[in-house]
Amino acid sequence: MSTVTDQPAAARPAPRPATARPAKVRGRGERSAGARLLMHLTLGLAALVAVFPVLWIFYIALGPDKMDYLHPGAIAGKATLANFSKVLDQTDFLTWFGNSLIVSTGTALIGVLISASTGYAVSRMKFPGMRPLMWSLLITQMFPVAVLIVPMYYILANLNLLDSYSGLILVNSSTIVPYCAWLLKGYFDTIPVEIDEAGRVDGLSPFGTFWRLILPLARPGLAVAGFYAFLTAWAEVPFASTFMLSSDKYTLAVGLTTFVSQYESQWNLMAATAVLIAIPVTGLFYLVQKNLVTGLTAGAAKS
Repeated sequence: MSTVTDQPAAARPAPRPATARPAKVRGRGERSAGARLLMHLTLGLAALVAVFPVLWIFYIALGPDKMDYLHPGAIAGKATLANFSKVLDQTDFLTWFGNSLIVSTGTALIGVLISASTGYAVSRMKFPGMRPLMWSLLITQMFPVAVLIVPMYYILANLNLLDSYSGLILVNSSTIVPYCAWLLKGYFDTIPVEIDEAGRVDGLSPFGTFWRLILPLARPGLAVAGFYAFLTAWAEVPFASTFMLSSDKYTLAVGLTTFVSQYESQWNLMAATAVLIAIPVTGLFYLVQKNLVTGLTAGAAKS
């Protein structure tokens, strides 16, 4: 028969104190719930500020009368798409659209080709006057358009290029080349020089290396430059209204101004035309948005 002896109180193991659960440590870049909420609210407000003017123009375009913009609350009860039909059927919108498409596409092709060759030369080659060249391109952006119109008009008149697509394309190209050259120069700097050396080893000329090896790798940067050139020419007003003398050569931006005269302003038709003008550019942006993001971030990676 076994006997059980009580263990002394001093020999008994003391109960373990309750340990507090360790606080969760946020990883690098991880935000708190409050910070995420604040960020989403800020982005939502910024998106609303950006989208509201577009939605407002579309809403005004639904008003059937030219003075409905003075009483926007009454538009909801009589909204119609008649303004869009009137612009397409009773104005020269399709002619303006074709003219803008020719000028914008030509500006994008010629301007980006010149900018790409300039940016590549400055990025890869060392020659006298390289830095003054790039700084001169930057300085030309400082001059307002009003100062450039008179000398450009004189040049185009001497070259018999007034009231022609080619003249307006050359003028628009001259305005977008400085910015695009700097943009593409920064992108070409991110492409390894070893690719150029490999091209020379394979017997390619400098232009062959540029055309066959570098340009395919620079597609995102070219997309950014091309979109900027196209958008600039698409929305350009001062040069087009000055150098295109015939009404059948008007671009969309110039045609938009015909709805406002000294005696009346057809704001409903102007709003409808503005919405129609924005549709092609929106579609183009949707197609190239991935390359735009890649080109902008890669071009800023190396100065």
